[in-house]
Amino acid sequence: MPSKPLPLYPSIARELKALGARVRDARLRRRFSAQTVAVRANISRPTLYKIEQGNPAVTLGSYAQVLRVLGLEAELGAVARDDVLGRRLQDEALPQRRRAPRRRKALSADTEDEPALGTGQPDNPRGQA
Repeated sequence: MPSKPLPLYPSIARELKALGARVRDARLRRRFSAQTVAVRANISRPTLYKIEQGNPAVTLGSYAQVLRVLGLEAELGAVARDDVLGRRLQDEALPQRRRAPRRRKALSADTEDEPALGTGQPDNPRGQA
């Protein structure tokens, strides 16, 4: 039973078709037959044909297997590597450190009688005048 077509944005459909075309071009540049790539990727020839057409119903694992056969599996690491928008959203969601308000020291009655430092009066520890 054929799978139900997935609703896609037109831009995504174009990207999948372009990916399929690049996979087909890579296969032909290496002079691999469709049968050879299908056998090495452990998929059927019709599945390989769907990949080369950019069919969205094909599993990502099948795409990855074909890319491995073609020696392009390292390119999968580039997918979503630099997620600028995601990092910005993550940074905005980080909690900001909140500091408690500064406390003012309360003056007690006994400290009010002592002369303030730096008033110009000499310090006289022995009580001499």
